[in-house]
Parts: sequence; C-alpha cells; structure tokens
Amino acid sequence: MVDFNSVLASAQQLTEEERVRLIDALCETLPEEPGSELHPEWKEELERRVAAIEDGTATLIPWETVRDEALERLKRSHDR
Repeated sequence: MVDFNSVLASAQQLTEEERVRLIDALCETLPEEPGSELHPEWKEELERRVAAIEDGTATLIPWETVRDEALERLKRSHDR
C-alpha cells in the first residue's frame, strides 16, 4: 500500500499545472453523490468563466481584495 505522506510529498514536487491535472484525475475517481449534478445552466456558466480565464478575457480580482471588501461589507452591516 502506498503511504499518504509519500504521495503528498511527491505531488508537491509537481509543477502547478501537473498538480491541477492530478487533482482533476483524482476527482474523477470519486463516486458522484446523488443530486450533486450541476444544473445545466450552472455548468454552462462555469464553462464560460473557465474559457474567459483561459483566453485572458476575464477580469480577475485577487483574493486579498475580495476578502477585504467582504469584511468591510460585513462590518458596515453590523454597524447599522
């Protein structure tokens, strides 16, 4: 049997692109839970967004900016 920590250490040596491919491959091996299918419209939206990211037409917002803005909105809503 393969040791989890050994696999993890090996995976961490992969490039970012290879790690993403590994994650995708592992996710494909998991059984799908009943009711977990995406609604066709959600799937279409996700595919559109992925395509925009891949072709460089998406406007990306750094996580730090999103987090800071969300925290500020929460603070304002609690101050009311």
